[in-house]
Amino acid sequence: MARQPLAARRAEELLGSSVVATSPVAGGDIATATRLRLSSGQTALMKTLPHAPEGFFEAEAAGLRWLAEVDGGIPLPQVLAAASDCVILAWIEQSSKTPAEAAVTFGQQLARTHAAGADDWGLDHDGFIGRLPLPNKTAGSWAEFYAVRRLLPYLKLARDRGAITDSDAAAVEAVVGRLTELVPDEPPARLHGDLWNGNCLWGQDLAIHVIDPAAYGGHREVDLAMLHLFGLTHLPRVVAAYDEAHPLADGWEDRLGLHQLFPLLVHACMFGGSYGARAGTIAARYT
Repeated sequence: MARQPLAARRAEELLGSSVVATSPVAGGDIATATRLRLSSGQTALMKTLPHAPEGFFEAEAAGLRWLAEVDGGIPLPQVLAAASDCVILAWIEQSSKTPAEAAVTFGQQLARTHAAGADDWGLDHDGFIGRLPLPNKTAGSWAEFYAVRRLLPYLKLARDRGAITDSDAAAVEAVVGRLTELVPDEPPARLHGDLWNGNCLWGQDLAIHVIDPAAYGGHREVDLAMLHLFGLTHLPRVVAAYDEAHPLADGWEDRLGLHQLFPLLVHACMFGGSYGARAGTIAARYT
């Protein structure tokens, strides 16, 4: 690995440890990722973003630390440092192996994380989902929170950006009016919040490690809905192990689409394409 002076110097300031070498890491959609080899022998990942929104990296670090509080919960990278311009995490060495046993363990770990709960719906500070702000001010119920903090803000942004038609938007609005009768009453779960397969890394230790959270207290079916939306190797094993450890409410499979509306609207805002139409089609099932 060569040494990128600017990244190395900033990492050394934050870590108090010399950086021996650096190398670029491909695959990041938002931040620039750099692999660091430290004089201690440890390998780390540094994520940077010029002109990052205020609190961007601090929110990621706070989410990782909050989720990591759960004993026996989902594996997460250790936060080594966080600042307004970057975050530095312990490196996760990935593997091409995807053993079924790891999926079972992950289902159990995700159940423990959710069961650890949250003080309320939302969080004591706002966050981010991708580059978009993620409002986390609490509400009186999950139905209210999901409506006013998740569906309606991104529906408005999608309409403003021309990413959803009026008819599809009307279908989503109709669902909002029925949320109190559609979602079961459960206490807030400790959510990862952006749990798609790209944020699930199969490690060389044969465990599934989770990165890039958009964490908050919410309904646990949200994380499961996102896993189903974008897929995960051995997902049925994950869900079976989860359900055994922390049984799901009756009808949860029928509500997957309901809780997929949020990520679909986020994707419509960020990428356009067919996501707005998919949200409208799914919403129509519940009206």
